[in-house]
Amino acid sequence: MVKSKTYSIEELELKADDIRQDIIRMLEHVGSGHSAGPLGLADIFTALYFGILKHDFTKPNWDQRDILLLSNGHCAPVLYATMANAGYFEKKELLTLRQFGSRLQGHPERTKLPGLESTSGPLGCGLSQGCGMALAMNMNKDTHRWVYVVTGDGELDEGNIWEAAMLAGKYKLGNLIAIIDRNNIQIDGPTEAVMPLEDLSDKWESFGWHVIEIDGNNIEAVIDASAMARAITEKPTAIIAHTVPGKGVDFMEYDFTWHGKPPDHEQAKKALNELRTLKGKIRSEHE
Repeated sequence: MVKSKTYSIEELELKADDIRQDIIRMLEHVGSGHSAGPLGLADIFTALYFGILKHDFTKPNWDQRDILLLSNGHCAPVLYATMANAGYFEKKELLTLRQFGSRLQGHPERTKLPGLESTSGPLGCGLSQGCGMALAMNMNKDTHRWVYVVTGDGELDEGNIWEAAMLAGKYKLGNLIAIIDRNNIQIDGPTEAVMPLEDLSDKWESFGWHVIEIDGNNIEAVIDASAMARAITEKPTAIIAHTVPGKGVDFMEYDFTWHGKPPDHEQAKKALNELRTLKGKIRSEHE
């Protein structure tokens, strides 16, 4: 089952770097897709699949697994890359991203790929789906399982999110954990210019949630926050994870124009070199 190996934080950081390289290769190969969000989320997804979730890639429908929903489905490259690295399918399939007939479409399709828990395309729906699943688990007295929902911060502009947040607070869904990718960008610009979200922590607390704020690019912090969230049983938890969009690639970091575009060949070559050398900290065999 599950975590057959316990990884050190250093091993997880290197795994996250490998996942970032896979994301760059996928996007460059297909010539379309989203770069900034997936790169920024790599540490969170590494922590989830290799340090947090109860799951078994050999039994994707294992009835004791935790549930992970990617609500902002356009960030699918990080989900696919992490699943491939976790053993759900061969990594060579990553290069079929967004191609006709591929299991790896631009937004996840639940029935296409074992291990996907939901179809996500329209923003704002994932938290509602997570509420339903968490509520059903409680009704079935299905204890010791959790539902994790990853959302974008721009996605919080959707009213459906706040309806779900209200419901989760009412029913005290302690088995529901929302991880908010607070990277401060969306497709049209900085979130605070498009539709200000702050004070974000106070908003979630006012809906009856326990709130934890962390550095979302710190894998140890993600793992620790998730453990704390699982210990909160009387209310749902929102982990506001502050991340760097385009993390690991200098010319992409903090730049909202990379929200929805892929690198070309030369940009991908430069990005991969940065990632392979950890921004020059080690010598690359590919130089």
